[in-house]
Order: sequence, then structure tokens, then C-alpha cells
Amino acid sequence: MISVGIDVSKEKSTVCILKPYGEVVCKPFELQHNKKSLESLDELLRRLDGEVKIVMEATGIYNLPVLTFLDEKGYFVSVINPCVMKKYARNNNFRNVKTDKMDSITIANYGIEKWFKLKRYEASESTYTELKLLGRRYRHYMEMHIHALQELTHVLDYVMPGVKGLFNSWTESSNRDKLSDFVEKFWHYDLITSMSCEEFIEAYNEWAGQKKYHQSESKAVQVYELASNGIPTLPSSLPSTKMLVLEAINTLRTIDGSMHTILSRMKELAKSLPEYSTVRAMGGVGDVLAPKLIAEIGDVRRLHSAKALIAWAGIDPPPYESGQFVGTNRKISKKGSSTLRKTGYEVMRVLKSHQAPKDCTVYNYILKKEAEGKSKKQAKIAGLNKFLRIYYARVMEVYQAA
Repeated sequence: MISVGIDVSKEKSTVCILKPYGEVVCKPFELQHNKKSLESLDELLRRLDGEVKIVMEATGIYNLPVLTFLDEKGYFVSVINPCVMKKYARNNNFRNVKTDKMDSITIANYGIEKWFKLKRYEASESTYTELKLLGRRYRHYMEMHIHALQELTHVLDYVMPGVKGLFNSWTESSNRDKLSDFVEKFWHYDLITSMSCEEFIEAYNEWAGQKKYHQSESKAVQVYELASNGIPTLPSSLPSTKMLVLEAINTLRTIDGSMHTILSRMKELAKSLPEYSTVRAMGGVGDVLAPKLIAEIGDVRRLHSAKALIAWAGIDPPPYESGQFVGTNRKISKKGSSTLRKTGYEVMRVLKSHQAPKDCTVYNYILKKEAEGKSKKQAKIAGLNKFLRIYYARVMEVYQAA
């Protein structure tokens, strides 16, 4: 029984090897994340006499080089949730010391104490791994999209105040941005007011026809009235005015193009999975949300129950009991995937706003919670809890039937 505790950090780790009763096989030492160092660790472990189990925390992408190498070598590797390890360290480290060496000792001790409960790491299928990576990058680009849209709005407040409220910006489903298309053509109110209302209506409808948008005389009149009453604070005569507007549009379009490419690949991968049609058929889940959900949840077969999926989303209210007291007004833990919570909440929002069929269990459950006095947000979180239970059951049925 030999426990190898690895405290992972960026580009290097600290390793400690222990036997039962605190017997030290190797004092904590540093390990670089390169082939030479990892092969030296492999040679050391193979010289040890006894069953070896390696324990490390899940640290995002930092632990992947070590984890991949050791898993390919056939070692028993157990990846522990950092929250679990933090709680264990707090209960067993009376001096509250925090160093890499001490952390590696704590992790190795955890391996000894939980020896028979350790679960071996199982690499996800490549499709799920790729989907998750794409999903995380998509979220990163979405943050950039929001920032770029704010920058465009800021510039438009100088040259076309109020125009953003008349046009939709980029949408995931259509991959079209009517606001950017319009502003690219009419980048300052002076261009609009230099024409008569009839001339602008004709110009607007001509632009809409070229871009394949709906031609609307009433919308053109609305824009013309806004331009006539608006007060631009950055004159169109300045050479930099047009440049600032167009550069803001180009930046936004570049980001949106990347998002569309990533989302298209996610759809392609998700459709190759057995559960896609089942997930897609669930209420509130469309062509965009289905791959996002599957990407973040991954292979449900790795989870022992629907409760584990709910805990993974971080919407499980932790129990609070003391003597005869049982707490009922509890908040969700939020110790899980924030991306899954956001995606799931978006599903609930779509489900609620699109008036789901009367036989939709989750929709009716949300209405029930609202009727009980819950706020709309609380009702949606409760609905997401039920949705994930149904998700787990239906997807498991798909794989059990296969």
C-alpha cells in the first residue's frame, strides 16, 4: 500500500510518497511537467515494492500533463475534487500550514486513509473532451463579445444616440447582426438627416433588400425621426469618427465569426452522440442549447445518480440540521459548474418565455413553484433541478437500451 500525493501547480508539481502509519518512502520533491521528469518519476514508482495509487487534485488544465502521462503508463490515478481535499486538510492540519510540501503530504495521507474508497480516473471519450473544450472557449468568446458590443454601443452614443434600441445585435441561431449591418451603412445621423424622409425610406428599403432583412417603411420613419431629434456629440466631419465606428464593428464581427465557427463544430460533434436527439427533444432545448448542455454535462454514465448531476451543477441545497432543528430555507451551494448553471437557467428562461405545452413536466413545475409564492428566479432554479433529474434518467435510458 503506497500512496503518491501530487500537489499540482503550473508547470511543476510537488510529490510525496507515503506508506501506512506515516512511513515516508520519499520526502516531498519537485517535479517539472516535462517528459524527462515524468519518466524519472515512472522509474522511481516501478522500483517500489507494493501496490501504488496516485492521488491529485483537479486543477483545471494544470494537472493534465501529469495525469495523461501516468494514466497512459497504466497507474491507478485518482483525481479528487479540490473542495473535498480542502475540507480534509482543514480537519487534519491543526497548525493551518499552507505550503506545496505540506499539501503533497496531506494529499498522500488522504490516499492512505481513503485507500479502499478511491475511484480510478477514467478518461472521457474524445468527443466529450473536445465538446467541453469548445464549450469553455465559446464562453470565453462570449465574454469578449459582450465587451466588444459595449464598446460599439459606447461609440454609437457619440454619433447615433438611441439607435441600438431599434435593431437587434448578433444572435447565435441566425448568425446575423442587424445593428452592425445598419451602422456600417449609415454610420452617423448626419448621413440620414442629409436626406429627406422619403429619400431615406427608399435608401433604407434598398439596404434591407440587399442584406435580406424585412423592408419596413414604418421602421425607416422611426429611424429618421430618431436621427432628426438626436444630438450627436462627435461630428461626422472628423476623419476619425467613421474609423472608430467601423473598427468597433469589425472587432465585434471577428469575435462573432469565431463564436459561430466554434458553435458549428459543437453542433456537429453533439449530433454524433447517441443522446443528442433525446436532449434536443426536451422542452426549452434548441439547436444552440443542446450542444452547450451536452458539452458541460459530458458523459452522464460517470455519475452514480441524478443527485450527482445536480451537485455537479451546484444547485443542491446543503442540509443544515442541529438537534431538533432542521433548516428548510437553504440556498444553493454554487459549488459546481457555473457554466452548467448558466446554460440550464437559459433553458428554463426559454421554456418559460415560449409557453411550453401543457404536458411539459418542468414547465408545470415552475408554474407550481411560482403559485406557492416562490420568486421567478427561485422557481426557475427549482425547475432546473427537476430538468436535470429528467435529463439524467432519459440519457441513461438511451445508453442502457444500446
